[in-house]
Amino acid sequence: MKFIDEAIITVQAGNGGHGIISFRREKNAPKGGPDGGDGGNGGSIIFQANKNLNTLVDYTFQKFITAENGKNGQKRKKSGKKGKDKILFIPIGTKIINPYSNEIIKEFKYHKQSFLFLKGGWHGLGNDRFKSPTNRAPKKRSLGKIGEKKTIKLELSLLADIGILGLPNVGKSTFIKRISSAKPKIGNYFFTTLIPNLGVFSTNSNKKLIIADIPGIISGASKGVGLGLNFLKHLEKCTILLHMIDLSVLNYKKIIQDIKTIIHEIKKYSLILYNKPRWIVFNKVDLITKKDAIVKIKKIQKKIKTIKKYYIISSITKYGIKKICRDLSNLV
Repeated sequence: MKFIDEAIITVQAGNGGHGIISFRREKNAPKGGPDGGDGGNGGSIIFQANKNLNTLVDYTFQKFITAENGKNGQKRKKSGKKGKDKILFIPIGTKIINPYSNEIIKEFKYHKQSFLFLKGGWHGLGNDRFKSPTNRAPKKRSLGKIGEKKTIKLELSLLADIGILGLPNVGKSTFIKRISSAKPKIGNYFFTTLIPNLGVFSTNSNKKLIIADIPGIISGASKGVGLGLNFLKHLEKCTILLHMIDLSVLNYKKIIQDIKTIIHEIKKYSLILYNKPRWIVFNKVDLITKKDAIVKIKKIQKKIKTIKKYYIISSITKYGIKKICRDLSNLV
């Protein structure tokens, strides 16, 4: 299924049914009183989160969605049928946003969370409602109200406990495949990952943690270059970020520049994301000697003072995987 994390749609609640003007015309009561019934209320627009969904793809095809109109009243004081509500199912992590002011109207955080967004139009009254001691044959009724209509933006942020970021082709997808049941596409070229991948792995206490891998971030991402920027919002709910680095790159100065690039781009994108706990993960150590790895890391630490805690791993040979998974379990 295609991954879509944004959609702009127009929704409209159902119109209320009209009341009618009617008089009893029976054999024994040829000049009977008013018996016009009320209309039915229009259907409402209701959003509901569903844990089995992970994309907004349905709303790329449905741009205009309406609830059912209420039916008009009937003779013999019978009310019209209420219009059916329209329930719109969305993934957990979806926000309803005003596209003109960017105001967040509602955010959905758990399964089956419901929100009545637009209430259906109120029903009209039949002429039976207007009779009085001074007006026993009213020829008056009221019309149903028109259902409210709004254009909104739906925006999905995946709810993950752990987020992985880094340049393209540093081994993020291989890592998530190694520790979870996820099956991301893997290749030795830029932008193998085109959409976020989600994986689940079990902790020591048998809890399930969700880990997200987004497309690689490159220099200029904060200005729209590459793919990663479009998906950084999916890391905003994470407890911790793993900044993955390819330690097999021959020139350690290139590694330093790459680290600075990622830090610069996420800082420009969001201070909230920048200030999250971030662990450095040096990957692909199976491609170099242990001595070279230690020398490179010391040189990197000398130039980037903020690197205190780090991990050395190989997603291919599983070196260091158990330790980082154990520490993630304890933290999250």
